[in-house]
Amino acid sequence: MARLVELHPVDPQPRTIAEVVAAIRSGGLVAYPTDSSYALGCHLGDKRAMDRIRRIRRTDKDHNFTLVCSDLSEIGIYARVDNWAYRLIKALTPGPYTFILPATREVPKRLQHARRRTIGLRVPDHAVVRAMLNALGEPIMSSTLSLPGDDMPLTDVEEIERRIGHDIEIIVSSGSTGIEPTSVLDLTGDSAEVLRVGRGDLSFLD
Repeated sequence: MARLVELHPVDPQPRTIAEVVAAIRSGGLVAYPTDSSYALGCHLGDKRAMDRIRRIRRTDKDHNFTLVCSDLSEIGIYARVDNWAYRLIKALTPGPYTFILPATREVPKRLQHARRRTIGLRVPDHAVVRAMLNALGEPIMSSTLSLPGDDMPLTDVEEIERRIGHDIEIIVSSGSTGIEPTSVLDLTGDSAEVLRVGRGDLSFLD
């Protein structure tokens, strides 16, 4: 059964953050809050952990994972970003947006979209996530915590524990979170294409 850990939403305790990061490094799955909704996270490139997320969410092999990054410098490592796209990302981060971009050679092929060779990247505005990323020293491979048949992602810690607690290692409790997934923007073309309308404001595209 998953271990429930509590973290202060503004000033998370370093010792507890270290325990969460250790679980990720050892192949564990962590349910953690973001600035949009809860997400499932695992170690970058951990095939077994990724397969476990697919089983929990009942998705196929083409499911898009997202690299949750600490800042824009990491985005440049894992994706090719045109100048116009960089300016847009800079204006919207940190925040509840996921950006679809062409993947660089730094990204293992199994993490990319099978046909398009793209990767989803995002920089959340959440103190707990920032602390996790700083301690880990690299992005977290993530997927929105949405279960089959649900209209919205899971946001309640007790419900997460009841429904998938036996399938993951840690559930992070850190107060209330959003109830919507991120807005998803495809930046692989000459302009931004909205793939999903979520929490992030998209009125600037009008």
